[in-house]
Amino acid sequence: MQPEAVKAYLLQLQENICDALAAEDGGTGFIVDDWQRPEGGGGRSRVLAGGAVFEKAGVNFSHVMGDNLPPSATAARPELAGRSYQAMGVSLVIHPENPYVPTSHANVRMFVAEREGSEPVWWFGGGYDLTPYYGNREDCRHWHRVAADACAPFGDDVYPRYKQWCDEYFYLKHRAEARGVGGLFYDDLNEGGFERCFAFMQAVGNSYLPAYLPILQRRKHQPWGERERQFQLYRRGRYVEFNLVFDRGTLFGLQSGGRTEAILMSLPPLVRWEYNYQPEHGSAESELTDYYLQHRDWLQVEA
Repeated sequence: MQPEAVKAYLLQLQENICDALAAEDGGTGFIVDDWQRPEGGGGRSRVLAGGAVFEKAGVNFSHVMGDNLPPSATAARPELAGRSYQAMGVSLVIHPENPYVPTSHANVRMFVAEREGSEPVWWFGGGYDLTPYYGNREDCRHWHRVAADACAPFGDDVYPRYKQWCDEYFYLKHRAEARGVGGLFYDDLNEGGFERCFAFMQAVGNSYLPAYLPILQRRKHQPWGERERQFQLYRRGRYVEFNLVFDRGTLFGLQSGGRTEAILMSLPPLVRWEYNYQPEHGSAESELTDYYLQHRDWLQVEA
């Protein structure tokens, strides 16, 4: 097990993603906020706000330690309760201004749980998912093709399993509705040894930009107006609901006494809720829920 190698990779991944996104935006660039956590560890938050393309883009690195794993980290592994831990990862959420550009989220992380007299227990988790406001078949197919190609060297069953896990995880139970068109989600990964699991983390992390940038480049200049903007703000409400009610990363950060600004940087700067909103039948707005927010095999969809 080599936590320092993982940390070095994560810091470089944050740098690479920020450089690429700043180049696409062409505006003011990312501000850098280094922070320390009194209980142990710290991180580096990088945020681009009010850019030419991105209304808000946050790319956060954190490496935190503690004496007891919080409940969100032991819910699926109760035998680890009471262990000290370290957790490190890169998490990002991109909220473009143009409603035709999807919001995207990615996260790769590693946990180590330790107890004196016992071997450390480690595992990896992460993935990425896409949340369009106005769906596009070409974009969805591309996103999932890159995800499938990243998983392919690790087994034919990896993409289908983690695609299904993503569909099931990013689901708003109180709305009976998917958050977006999915992607990859995995957790508690330690099968096959450290080197193989670390390699998979890198494959996922390195494939985020090839998955997202072509979509961004195709859509960022598409004309839009007030109707599209209001629908985008309304749909962002679903994003907020999921992050505050269901998201494990948010719960872990808050339960472990993490830095609130970094934990909640995923939230969009502007959002609205409307009572009992119903999109016009047959409209592009209704197509989002009627077609795109349905679980399907995007690799087989015609563009």
